[in-house]
Amino acid sequence: MRILAFTDIHGSYSTVEEILARESARGLDVVLLGGDLTTNGTQAEARGAVSRFQKFGKPVLAVAGNMDPVELEETFTAIGGSVNAQGKIIGAVGFFGVSGAPLSFLHTPYEISEEEILRRAETGWNEVKSARWKIFVPHAPPFNTHVDKIFAGRHVGSTSVRKFIEEKQPDAVVCGHIHEARGTDTIGKAIILNCGQAGKGLYAVVTITNTLHTELAG
Repeated sequence: MRILAFTDIHGSYSTVEEILARESARGLDVVLLGGDLTTNGTQAEARGAVSRFQKFGKPVLAVAGNMDPVELEETFTAIGGSVNAQGKIIGAVGFFGVSGAPLSFLHTPYEISEEEILRRAETGWNEVKSARWKIFVPHAPPFNTHVDKIFAGRHVGSTSVRKFIEEKQPDAVVCGHIHEARGTDTIGKAIILNCGQAGKGLYAVVTITNTLHTELAG
């Protein structure tokens, strides 16, 4: 299975479309959208964007980001692609995630408590724990890692995302949110990927055969 993961698209749908067209020639099985598809966009905008990605004929799975309005949950559910607080198993791979980001002084459109983040993660996990491989898709990165540090040097990730990863050890974690913290890290055996800004042509590739391989691309 070859998975392309995008976060922080912020309306740059043509850029993602171009990447999908190019990468499809190398093999494509699942498209993951890890949040901030829009910047406070409408449901119609989100539906239109997802339909552009669906034309490649592969499942599009999504969580919303902190800059997406909460109403986009309805959009992702309607297209059968939501993995917020729920799981989907495709082949041997289980996908589950958490929308939004922790409460902050910024008061962005979609923020939730750490308690709610943990609840959603555990609910989704319970739906995929039988899968051979498990990929966790929280928009917010885990706290105190290489992938949650802002330019000022502070770690601003989710403590609940970190706690969950430490306890459950999913195989891979696809996140975004902190644009300047694109990169990789590990927590136990879990591989953490902050995909970076898709609007700048950045994304991640997860390839699963007998092993799981990850790379940042773009």
